Amino acid sequence: MTTDGRHKASSILRPGSKAPDFTLKSTPDQNVSLGDFRGRPVVLAFYPADWSPVCSDQMGLYAQVMPEFKKFNAEVLGISVDGIWTHLAFAKDRRLNFPLLSDFEPKGAVSRAYGAYEAQVGESARALFVVDPKGDIAWSMLSPDGVNPGADGILSALEALERTPGRKRSA
Repeated sequence: MTTDGRHKASSILRPGSKAPDFTLKSTPDQNVSLGDFRGRPVVLAFYPADWSPVCSDQMGLYAQVMPEFKKFNAEVLGISVDGIWTHLAFAKDRRLNFPLLSDFEPKGAVSRAYGAYEAQVGESARALFVVDPKGDIAWSMLSPDGVNPGADGILSALEALERTPGRKRSA
């Protein structure tokens, strides 16, 4: 951790680590588990807060490039410590076409498991992970809170997974 309580890039889970399984709410009465997607790649996009300008741009970008993610049969999951009702309003307003998961209670537990929690500010860090079909982290990145990391790194990681021996591209 840095002196201001923020995580250094070395604190997030690195490629080759087993992705911690989790179950979080996607709606008031529905849960999503990482294990639900075993057998396909999963993009985990931890972000600080719904409605903030950079988060709005980042999540909106992922909705726009969803056809590219789907070429790799990848699922995208947005995760922050915001409550589920905030997520639902944010997703509707921004026309997001992927689930936003609430890491609300216990606050930041999943973010902490991935090394992507900023305790001093009580938010998830802006961290990205590509989890391979076996449940291992294939790629990870920590971006400054004020910087939209874009989708290029994610797409490169998904392309690299496709080139892994024994993998076939999904149509």
